[in-house]
Amino acid sequence: MSPAWNLERAEDHLLSLELFGMKFGLERMRRLLTALDSPQRSFRAIHVVGTNGKSSTVRMAAAILQAHSIETGAYLSPHLSSFTERVRVADADLAPSAFAASVQRAASAAAKVDRTLSGGERVTQFELLTAAAFSALAEAGVEVAVIEAGLGGRHDATNVLDAPVVALTNVGLEHTRWLGPTVTDIAREKLAVVRRGATLVTGELHPEAEAELAGVQAGRVLRTTPEDAGTAALPAFQRANFAVARVAADALAGPLDVAAVERVAAEIAVPGRFQVVSERPLTIFDGAHNPGGMTALAAALSDTLGERRLVAVLSVLDDKDASGMLGALLPLCAQVVFTASRNPRALSPATLSSLAGQLGGPAAEVEPDPERAVARARELAGPGGAVVATGSIYLIADLLSDPGRRVASAL
Repeated sequence: MSPAWNLERAEDHLLSLELFGMKFGLERMRRLLTALDSPQRSFRAIHVVGTNGKSSTVRMAAAILQAHSIETGAYLSPHLSSFTERVRVADADLAPSAFAASVQRAASAAAKVDRTLSGGERVTQFELLTAAAFSALAEAGVEVAVIEAGLGGRHDATNVLDAPVVALTNVGLEHTRWLGPTVTDIAREKLAVVRRGATLVTGELHPEAEAELAGVQAGRVLRTTPEDAGTAALPAFQRANFAVARVAADALAGPLDVAAVERVAAEIAVPGRFQVVSERPLTIFDGAHNPGGMTALAAALSDTLGERRLVAVLSVLDDKDASGMLGALLPLCAQVVFTASRNPRALSPATLSSLAGQLGGPAAEVEPDPERAVARARELAGPGGAVVATGSIYLIADLLSDPGRRVASAL
């Protein structure tokens, strides 16, 4: 028997798979899970798809179920500091030893699957990580797992679940090179995870996405609005996500206890989402990374900041709608500092500064180092002002992690 892996060995192995990129398709994933004795069959699932708010919705639905004494796990992406953040059991990230063991099991199964593949194919990082997560959740004995889809739906590695409940948070234009150029295309890809007879819970949808619901073979479709959150304990920007989470949890395991749901709403925290990291100046980190997310962030800032002078720190990846994102946020800003996350797909700060100038944005500075960019923004804001760092979840990961320690993933 080979020696047990530790967390460093497991994360090193996952990072080594980045070299092989991302490939859609389910055949490799099905073979991999078969080699692991189909761990996904040991729990019921809520499958969460959508453009924005997936991670928040996953955490909220899992917390609601756990508050009803249901042993619940969750699978999320991406992570901020460690791959272990992607797998949660009850209200905690998976222990490093358990995570390492699950990756070791999945890696052993993947080695067998790779030998059966042709044309240079091999199990991808996301496939191995997803299989490891399912294995870890089965090993932990969870009754229900709330699973966040990756980029899409139809060909996503998570689409091996026979989930009785699917939650669609919303649909916007993102990842168009993989999912298609229109909202209709993207909605169709995401809705393809709904199995015949399943319950589909949706947030408020773009009309083109709403039109696609007619072709879904769900047993029932439950539409939600932010008012369905049923609580005032949440910031406004999270009410739509909580509404979807609440209705999805009720669809799987209801009826729910109102007091338990209220406790979850009052206590839930989502790392990297409107996360207040310091005061004087008020400093907020938020992973908004597309125009829809940035519009929601701008609304939350408008509700929160009052007369505070706002300075933004921005980094954006090269496959995002940077113009749309800047257009949503810059009108609120007195100044902006452009920077670059350590993700290799980050746009150069000079490119962002030039684009902001074309949009008639406020005074801008360039500071390539994220930590120094935030420090500069805090100087510009002054003690009575406010700073928001946003534009990419990878920027937030850089800022929240200890220097030199973060295990990054570009996928």
